[in-house]
Order: sequence, then C-alpha cells, then structure tokens
Amino acid sequence: MAMSCKDGKQSAIDNGKYVRYTPEQVEALERLYHECPKPSSIRRQQLIRECPILSNIEPKQIKVWFQNRRCREKQRKEASRLQAVNRKLTAMNKLLMEENDRLQKQVSQLVYENGYFRQHTQNTTLATKDTSCESVVTSGQHHLTPQHPPRDASPAGLLSIAEETLAEFLSKATGTAVEWVQMPGMKPGPDSIGIVAISHGCTGVAARACGLVGLEPTRVAEILKDRPSWFRDCRAVDVLNVLPTANSGTIELLYMQLYAPTTLAPARDFWLLRYTSVLEDGSLVVCERSLKNTQNGPSMPPVQHFVRAEMLPSGYLIRPCEGGGSIIHIVDHMDLEPWSVPEVLRPLYESSTVLAQKTTMTALRQLRQIAHEVSQSTVTGWGRRPAALRALSQRLSRGFNEALNGFTDEGWSMMGNDGMDDVTILVNSSPDKLMGLNLPFATGFPAVSNAVLCAKASMLLQNVPPAILLRFLREHRSEWADNNIDAYSAAAVKIGPCSLPGSRVGSFGGQVILPLAHTMEHEEFLEVIKLEGVGHSPEDAIMPREMFLLQLCSGMDENAVGTCAELIFAPIDASFADDAPLLPSGFRIIPLDSGKEASSPNRTLDLASALEIGPAGNKASNDYSANSGCVRSVMTIAFEFAFESHMQEHVASMARQYVRSIISSVQRVALALSPSHLSSHAGLRTPLGTPEAQTLARWICQSYRCYMSVELLKSGNEGSESILKTLWHHSDAIMCCSLKALPVFTFANQAGLDMLETTLVALQDITLEKIFDDHGRKTLCSEFPQIMQQGFACLQGGICLSSMGRPVSYERAVAWKVLNEEENAHCICFMFGFACLQGGICLSSMGRPVSYERAVAWKVLNEEENAHCICFMFVNWSFV
Repeated sequence: MAMSCKDGKQSAIDNGKYVRYTPEQVEALERLYHECPKPSSIRRQQLIRECPILSNIEPKQIKVWFQNRRCREKQRKEASRLQAVNRKLTAMNKLLMEENDRLQKQVSQLVYENGYFRQHTQNTTLATKDTSCESVVTSGQHHLTPQHPPRDASPAGLLSIAEETLAEFLSKATGTAVEWVQMPGMKPGPDSIGIVAISHGCTGVAARACGLVGLEPTRVAEILKDRPSWFRDCRAVDVLNVLPTANSGTIELLYMQLYAPTTLAPARDFWLLRYTSVLEDGSLVVCERSLKNTQNGPSMPPVQHFVRAEMLPSGYLIRPCEGGGSIIHIVDHMDLEPWSVPEVLRPLYESSTVLAQKTTMTALRQLRQIAHEVSQSTVTGWGRRPAALRALSQRLSRGFNEALNGFTDEGWSMMGNDGMDDVTILVNSSPDKLMGLNLPFATGFPAVSNAVLCAKASMLLQNVPPAILLRFLREHRSEWADNNIDAYSAAAVKIGPCSLPGSRVGSFGGQVILPLAHTMEHEEFLEVIKLEGVGHSPEDAIMPREMFLLQLCSGMDENAVGTCAELIFAPIDASFADDAPLLPSGFRIIPLDSGKEASSPNRTLDLASALEIGPAGNKASNDYSANSGCVRSVMTIAFEFAFESHMQEHVASMARQYVRSIISSVQRVALALSPSHLSSHAGLRTPLGTPEAQTLARWICQSYRCYMSVELLKSGNEGSESILKTLWHHSDAIMCCSLKALPVFTFANQAGLDMLETTLVALQDITLEKIFDDHGRKTLCSEFPQIMQQGFACLQGGICLSSMGRPVSYERAVAWKVLNEEENAHCICFMFGFACLQGGICLSSMGRPVSYERAVAWKVLNEEENAHCICFMFVNWSFV
C-alpha cells in the first residue's frame, strides 16, 4: 500500500537526525541564531510562523538544530582557544630553552672562573712573600678600570658607539655578560608576566625580563620608545638629533628626566644615545646608553635640581613570533648615583629589585595590557575606552609627581616655614597650572582660584607592610581625612579665613568606592570615590552635599617584592569629562628593605621558592617579621589646594596643620598595623597576643555559657590564648560594643570584621546604631532593656550596613551581656549567623506540651569544618 506524502514527511521527522535542510533554510536558521542563540519553545514556534521557509520543520527539530549549532560554536571557540594556548606554549618553550642554554653557558663560565681562581690561590700560597706581593699588585692592576680617552662624537664616532652598545646589550640580553638570578617571588609560566631576573655582583643595578606579547615588533618598539606613556617616573624625553644609518637604522640623541620618588632626594637626568636597528634574523633592536666623555659633538651640560645618572648598555630585543605576536627581551642597567641621597634612602638606588618593579616589569605589563585591550575590542561600556582611562591614571600620577618635585621651570616657588621644617609648602601661580581649574560645582556656584599650593612631607615608617597600610588608608578614609578640606582642594571658595575647616579633622560623612577600571593583573585600580555628608556647618550650606574624587590605587599586593604603593586622588566635577582638570594629592609608600639584594644566587632562589604556594604561585605571607625582618619604608605625602592669592598665608597655615594631622594619624595606624602588634599565629592581623584580648575572649565565652547554658566554642580549648584564637576563627560574626551612652564597637573576630568591612583600628570609630537600619534600631531599642535585665536577647532578621556603606542581610542574631571577674557588665556581645527562635510550645514523644521562653538553633561543624548536624537549645522550658 502506497504511503501518503504526509505520512512520508512524518516518518522523516520521526527519524530525527536524518532531516536535511535546504541552503535557504540553513541561511535563515543562521540568521536567527545570531539574533537569539538559545530560543525558548515559544520563541521557536514564533520563528516558524514568522519564517515561512521553516514551516515544514517541526519545533522539536528546530530545537535539535539550535542545540547542535551551539555545540559547534562552543567547539570552534575551544579549538581556537587551544590553538592560541598551543602557540603561546610553543613560544614559551622556545624562550625557556634559550634561557636554559644561556644558563648552561653561565654555569660553564662560572666553573671555569672558579677553577682559575682556585689555581691562582694555590700558586699564590706556594710563592714567596715578595713574589706574592708582586703577584697581588699585578693582579690588582689587571682589574683596574682603564681610563678611556674622550670618545669621538662625530657621526662616524656615534655609529661606532652605537654598534658597541648593540653588542654589549645583546651579550646581557641573551649571553653571560651579567650574572642573572631569578627575581624574588617571580615564577615563570605560560600565564605569568614572563621570566624576570635581577643582577648579581655587577656595577650599578640591572634587571632583565623575557616574555610574550600579542603585538607586532614594530608596534612594540613604538610603545617602548614612548617612555613617558608607560614609565610613571619619566618626566620627559627630548629627541635632540636623529641620524640615519646605512643599515636602515637610526641613531638618536636623547635627554631624559626622571622624577624624584620622595621629597628627600633630587631628581635624575640622562644624556643618552639610542640605536634602533634590524638584525639579520629579522629581530628588531632598540638599545641605549649614556653619552659621556665625548668630543666633537653635541653635549648636555648639568641641569639645576638634577643629578646626572648613567645608563649602561640597555634596551629591547624584539623577535617576531610564529602565529603573530612578539618575543621580547628587556634589559635595564643603570648607575643611579646613590651617593647623592641620604644613607637611609640608598637602598632604593642600589636595588635591582626596585629597578625591575618600577621599570622592567612595568614595560612588559604595558605591552601585555595594550595587547589585551586590542584582543578585547568588543567589550562594551568603559571597556571601549581603555586609552582614555589610561590617560586619566597617567594624568593623576604625573600631577602628583609634579607637585612632589616642585620644579621651578613649572612655576613652583617655596614658602618660608613656620619654625618647623617637617612640612614643605610650595606655591604655583603659573597660567598653565591654573588652566581649567575654575569649574562650577554641581550647585552652579563658580569656584575662583588664581594660585595652587602644595604641602608635602616625608616620613620613615618602621615595621609596617606598605600594602596593608595603603589598603587601610584606601578603605578607611575617616581615619585620616577631613572631607571638608579635600572636597574644596580643587577650588577656592569665597569664604573668610575663619571659615577654613582646618581644625575639623575627622569631619567625615562617609565614602562609597565606585570601581572604574583595573589592569589585567589587578596591580592598579582606577575608581571614583563618592564623599557623602560634605558641608555640615551653616557656612557650607552653599556647597553640595556630595563630592567625587577620581582615585588611582596601586601596590596593594602584599606578596610583590619591592613594589611601591600609591594612593593618589583628585576632586572632579560631577560631569566627569575626559579633560576634567585634576589637582592630585595622596600618598606614596616605598619599601626600603627591598634594596637588600641576596648575597648569592642560591639565597635568591631559596627566597623565591619560599614565596610559592598554591595555584597562584605566590604565598600569602602574613608573618612579616618572619619573612622579611624589620620592614622599613618611606612614606611621602603631598596635598594640593587651589586658592585666591590674598588668602595665601591662611591656606598655608591650614595646609600645614592638615598634613601634620595626617602624619599623626598615619603614625597611629602604622603602629597598630605593625607586626609587633600582631599575634604569633600566622594569618591573624589583630593584637591577639595581648592579655586584655585574651581576658575579653574568656569573659565572652563564660557569659555565653552562663546565659545560654551551652558552650560558645568547641570543647577542648584550654587556656586564654587558645580560646581567643578559636573565637577569632569562629564562623559566625562576633562583635562587642561598649556600654556608653553612644555605644561603639571595641572588638570583633575575623568574620565580624569581614561583615563590617573594617579593621580593629577603625572598628572603634563605628557606633552600634550606625550598622543597623531603622527597623534594626527600633528592634535593638526594644530589646536592650531585656539584654541588661535578663542577660540576653534574640533579634529578628534585618539589614546591617558595613563601614563601606554596603547592606548586609542577616536572618537572626543573639546579643548577651558580658560580665567581668566582679560580675559587673563589661560590654554587650552580638553574634550574627544562626537562627534564634521565639518562645512557644512543643510536644514531647508522649504528646505532652512543653513551653519554652526562647530557643536557639545553630549549625554543628565537624573536624573538617563541614556541617554535621543542627543543634537546638531551649531556654526556660517546662511541662504545661
């Protein structure tokens, strides 16, 4: 019996996977896929109705087609990703093999030198005294640096210097001219920044890095030659002359200036020759060296306020990589004239680690960042404007450096001090500095200023990790800032001298951090800070209640060795245009102990391996006293203020007072954060070793047992120190507040600090009512008498606010009175994180009703900190 057409079509559909699509149907499905790759069943039926060419296909088969299409797309993306990873691994393998060959040559050379010196020592021992003395003198003369005659600086002479520079640079980049040892804390790998090394036992300071970047060699050279665009310490690079060479290369004569990192040291400048050429294998080379002791050519005389430093042969070797991108070798080798700075700062100028972090690794990171932005061109929002964001961060950093250095050619002049030289005051009235500063605030009230003042100071910090101190300054602005001063620092307000808020330090309404952008390795953050509660006094009524700061934060990685930590911010207008005027202020903390280079390659490698743990490759080292000894750093503070010139003396007085108050606050915070105040237990950043804290922990647990008839902590904890440690690591948020008229928090465990987003230092400035919303405050007011009379109370769920202004929800909380040794009330303790049940009636197994006043339920954890069961506690129960 013949089969009808309809039956035949149905049979084909039932076979499912054997359905064939016409080219027109495939084209229509592809178009629909790009519009909606995962349509719902309703949407699929709608597609069939809207597209007649698909009318003979069942919705089920449409579903199968979309599933297969998504699978093919996923496979294609995965294949593309794996190909890219394979290319990257192949290039990295080639790089590592070359590095291994170089290290083998270095080992062979060291073995040869060791044998030579061993033989020479034996011969010296066997020789007579007179012969020995003669041999020593001869040996010493052999190692004396020869006095070269003045070099010819004519074009032919410069080409000779350029070729010599190229050869010396290549011997450092790929040869054994310098003994390189692994950078502390750096572990090479396909996802790392690259292979980073520092020098051992050579003249000056030197650093070397090798890595892969997804940019073509010519683009890499273009970026690196524009040093001010990526090197924040570079003030200017002036090209004074350009000479072409026969091999299609160029010789450039450069004058470069670097900012001084602190107020305690002069700036540096360089007179350089830069040689760009292409090698026979197609590699592009850009190498540099200082020009000195030359004749018959241009020269650069000494410049006021600058110390002439020397750059030894350095540069970039850029090789094209198969499949696109480049393999780059970077060498920086300098003599920064450490004799010209105070002895305490000389480690900064004698440390190859600092040079690697500030210059070598910064260049490699800039290349990787730009390559990442190019590959992520489809990102929406702010991600479409990476160049604009980089420009903003560059302007912040540059403006801070300008204020910090205060060069006279930029219009800065120094004011006399007030009898103390701890704070330096500079004034600038140049038109370039003031251009664009007179912007109206959100109220429409125009600000007027015709001068800018900078108050700056430097201080030595002992035994406090820069990254932790910087993180505290960023997250707890109320500890050091007066927002009434900072909000007005970019504009002069028409107020009398008596209205300057110089004495209201600590007048702070709150801040909200709004993330804007960050680099791909999260070593630098750009964000907007919203200051709330500005202008509390009647004379401030004309000013807005909210102000905004553009803020740059870097160096918060505690594990990075030799990293400079910076917090730089500037008030901005509410419109936040790209060309908004910026008047930066902030902090810079530079570690000094990174200058203590390893005494041997083995010691450096041991330190590097000690810093490696887990998948990230770095160990979160919290016991700073054990790992790095006494941590020393120098902090530099610079704050800028715009003002009307007739108010100069009053603004200068206010600025001095403000900076001194900031110094005092920083010293207090640094003392609290120093490792000497930290517990000997690794990972605890709190004064857990103090007897007062241990006693408080014991009182908390005893009072909880007294009122709840159950232990707060696990059994087996003996001794106050063990109790405190267990309480600190308790999974629930536990915090204590005082019994004053306005209760403030006095202690919290780690979970409590995380909940409030604060630290033990800033905790003492948070009042109890500040963390609750209106409902929570009403509940607390009604339950507080019960806490004081009965000893405890259960609070209903609600919303808390962290110190950063973020809401934190909680289901239940319990509060109890903490008694001291004399049975007197010492404080109130709160615990969030478990269920607290209201009174009621339950039934026994015999069916008898049992009333209870309160009940508490909590999660029981086993030894592995996993949930084992739920425990219930009934308070004041009785049979009805």
